[in-house]
Amino acid sequence: MDIAVSQGSKRESGARARTRRAILDAAAIVLAKNSAASLADVAAAAEVGRTTVHRYFPERSDLLRALGVDVLDKVAAATERARVEDGPALAALERLCQELFGLGESLTLVFDESLAATWNWEGWEEDTDADRALIRLIERGHAEGAFDTGQDADWIVQVLWSLLYVAWQRSRDGGNWHEALTLCLRTLRKVVAP
Repeated sequence: MDIAVSQGSKRESGARARTRRAILDAAAIVLAKNSAASLADVAAAAEVGRTTVHRYFPERSDLLRALGVDVLDKVAAATERARVEDGPALAALERLCQELFGLGESLTLVFDESLAATWNWEGWEEDTDADRALIRLIERGHAEGAFDTGQDADWIVQVLWSLLYVAWQRSRDGGNWHEALTLCLRTLRKVVAP
């Protein structure tokens, strides 16, 4: 009997996790298109009831805070998948750019000033492991002679995020996803080249 209860709890926990994930994914898409979207809009996109959204995120600010944590988690996972410590620095930077580009809607939210001004995301004020890994990668690129030493690490980081934003906007506004990523990578190579 204990085993059945335990397995039932795991299933419920799995269902709760899937519902929470669906709400966060829907919120990223909806808010990227309309930063003033309501929790009811998010519920409709997630195909759940508004009360379900409120059960997971009682206030809009709770949802936004959870989205912030989710974005940081996604950036960390993308950085890990990119294996930024492996191979030549330029190849590692390109892998990271591709992984980050794949986060699209989630990261587009970060650039929305109307949302960013009201969000109090935990962890955004301090450097993360992913931030530090990117800085180490750029420093390695400088040491290898693969990156222009006249461009400091902070500049290259800002250029990377700016290029990603432009590429996301292009693909979101009806452009070809593959073309946007190709242009982003091509421009990045030219920017960092010595």
